[in-house]
Amino acid sequence: MLTLLGIPGALRAASTNRLLLAEARRAFGEAIHTEANLRLPLYDGDLEDRDGIPAEVQTLADQIAAADAVVIATPEYNKSPPGVLKNALDWVSRTKGAPFRDKPVAIISAADGRGGGDRSQFALRLMLTPFRPRLLPGPEILVADAAHAFTPEGHLIDARYHKALAELMQALRAEAAR
Repeated sequence: MLTLLGIPGALRAASTNRLLLAEARRAFGEAIHTEANLRLPLYDGDLEDRDGIPAEVQTLADQIAAADAVVIATPEYNKSPPGVLKNALDWVSRTKGAPFRDKPVAIISAADGRGGGDRSQFALRLMLTPFRPRLLPGPEILVADAAHAFTPEGHLIDARYHKALAELMQALRAEAAR
């Protein structure tokens, strides 16, 4: 059984990126699904020197290492991924074992703007480069006007998004299985 780790880039429980992540899990299919917690302390070298890697950061790094595949759902805040996601990556970069190395990773986004988070995804790809994951190139999942893109039950409305997300998640599953 494959393990899929979902990393929600938004902290808000009802964020559209959490809804998109739930849709990605459904499209991925049968697997052990785990969701990361990004409620981490702000990265601080003095804190690290004094106390080492915080337990919640090590948990995140261990989840990444243990997963067969990772899907990251990133909002777009001021044309970039949110600080909470960057903070998590900064902390994970300080852990031992290079948990993202050669890990299949898919990036998806939902944003209220018409680009659907395209700038956020571009920036996130750059941020992930030093980790050397196997980033899937596409299809790109850029859910625009995200506040109106989901049913009240949390499902994507547009069939094009469903089709593209299914294709991306099947590509992620294939990468994880190889």
